[in-house]
Amino acid sequence: MATPLSDTPLSPLTTVAVVGLGTMGTGITEVLAKAGRQVIGIDISEAAAAQALAALDSSTARAVERERLTEQERTELLARVRTSTDLRAAADADLVIEVAPESYETKHQIFRELDGIVRPETILATGTNALSVTRLAADSARPERVLGLHFFNPAPAMRLVEVVSCVLTAPQAVAAVTDLAIELGKEPVAVGDRPGFVADGLLFGYLNQAAAMYEAKYASREDIDAAMRLGCGLPMGPLALLDLIGIDTARTVLDAMYAESRDRLHAPAPILKQLSEAGLTGRKSGRGFYTYEAPGSATVVRDALTPLEGGTLTQGRSVHSVGVAGSGTMASGIAEVFAKGGYQVVLAARSEEKAQAAKARIGKSLARSVDKGRMTAEAAAQTLDLITPAGSYEAFAEVDLAVEAVAEDLEIKQQLFATLDKVCKPGAVLATTTSSLPVVACARATSRPQDVIGMHFFNPAPAMKLVEVVRTVLTADDVHATVGEVCGKIKKHAVDCGDRAGFIVNALLFPYLNNAIKMVQEHYASLDDIDAAMKLGGGYPMGPFELLDVVGLDVSLAIEKVLHREFRDPGLAPAPLLEHLVAAGCLGRKTGRGFREYARR
Repeated sequence: MATPLSDTPLSPLTTVAVVGLGTMGTGITEVLAKAGRQVIGIDISEAAAAQALAALDSSTARAVERERLTEQERTELLARVRTSTDLRAAADADLVIEVAPESYETKHQIFRELDGIVRPETILATGTNALSVTRLAADSARPERVLGLHFFNPAPAMRLVEVVSCVLTAPQAVAAVTDLAIELGKEPVAVGDRPGFVADGLLFGYLNQAAAMYEAKYASREDIDAAMRLGCGLPMGPLALLDLIGIDTARTVLDAMYAESRDRLHAPAPILKQLSEAGLTGRKSGRGFYTYEAPGSATVVRDALTPLEGGTLTQGRSVHSVGVAGSGTMASGIAEVFAKGGYQVVLAARSEEKAQAAKARIGKSLARSVDKGRMTAEAAAQTLDLITPAGSYEAFAEVDLAVEAVAEDLEIKQQLFATLDKVCKPGAVLATTTSSLPVVACARATSRPQDVIGMHFFNPAPAMKLVEVVRTVLTADDVHATVGEVCGKIKKHAVDCGDRAGFIVNALLFPYLNNAIKMVQEHYASLDDIDAAMKLGGGYPMGPFELLDVVGLDVSLAIEKVLHREFRDPGLAPAPLLEHLVAAGCLGRKTGRGFREYARR
């Protein structure tokens, strides 16, 4: 009978075996050796072991060039690493980290063999991000010493490590590995055993929806990726990230997640299966959603789907003056953007006082830009002079483009469009900045639906580069071309999408936020751990709960309801915890309390 781990004193984790020397295994080896650990790299392939040593050699040479290591430190680091093709080389290890391919059969075989090789107190860690740690532990002779240790790629750069325990794992093993992660300079997050854990559990649902959005031809791959980079501040777009991760790997993770959750949002999009089975697995094969210069290259090259330079062949309408309807933060921000682009701007509100107050807000914003050295005082004065406040929409009589930025209420917007229809000259383009309402419903409130289009700016409009350009089935080609040309002039990146709830950004962002709330609701992970996981493991500028509190829980709930109503997918139903917080008046930073509490200003 095996000695329980609780009765066995744990050795300091000074010697670590890494089984599987692919990209991840090599990266983990470098992290361990750099932190002074003796590392035994094991792979059944001699070529893989040699390649790992070569990669380690070049990676540490680059670190010396960048003055992150001295030559002596590099020599000592390399001396701490040895490789083998025999699993018995792990006999002296205090910890074994397995990063073999995502297959139960492969991992079970490794763990069974290790049972007969390692000492009783040796901890066995799996690097899986998709398979059940419980199932792997249950098959081991000493399940109490088996846990998950999920590093993120590239392991030397990424600070997050998910420490995964199951019902069989001894607390001492978790504590020992957590301490090691801290000594490696990582930030460990403790999670329970379910496919994807925290970071991948949230990330892969979002990636899957992006793949489905592309497959449905709702938007181009370039526009989907640009929208999420520019609209959410992400380091990579979802389709480029799928190519980096490996489309086959993503499909495996999603299959495992769906098998457990039965959530349709986790059911792999058919295009992932098609690309995987065709061998188009992303960067590693040279082609996935994009085409690359060579297998393993990060350089994207043109292919049949790459948009033509110069874009549309349709001539847009001439725009010299712009009307902005509204007096809130969004309206004043949009008016500032157009004025900076050199347009004459009429800023109209329901009263002269509100319009003047909105112009004063723009004046303060421009003054801040001058203080920060982003523009001269003269340029700021000229920009402000281009804006004419008005207390009536009658002032839009001669504008070439009218942009509404009033409350996100369909009835209010429809009334405004009926007014614009009466006051604006024939041929004027009428745009709505709605983020979630149907653009066609605004268009139908006019006698000229062909002139109506969506221009969804992001907040704060002067800083955010993205505009989602939303065509309805009635929008004229030259109206679409006009808005594209205007976006170029005001230095915004336009992405095209159809008229459906959430457009690109909100349709991908809010289900991810909703799933994060469900994780907390189910007591799977804490707010802090989830926020840390997404910032450190996914490169997100803000964690989901930080973002929810900034956006406003009431706004978030309204968008979730619109998405659920449009797509009728049970997985999109707002998390009850979100509904409860909104009902209690906990709306985020603006009320001083949302998911977290904030000091009142």
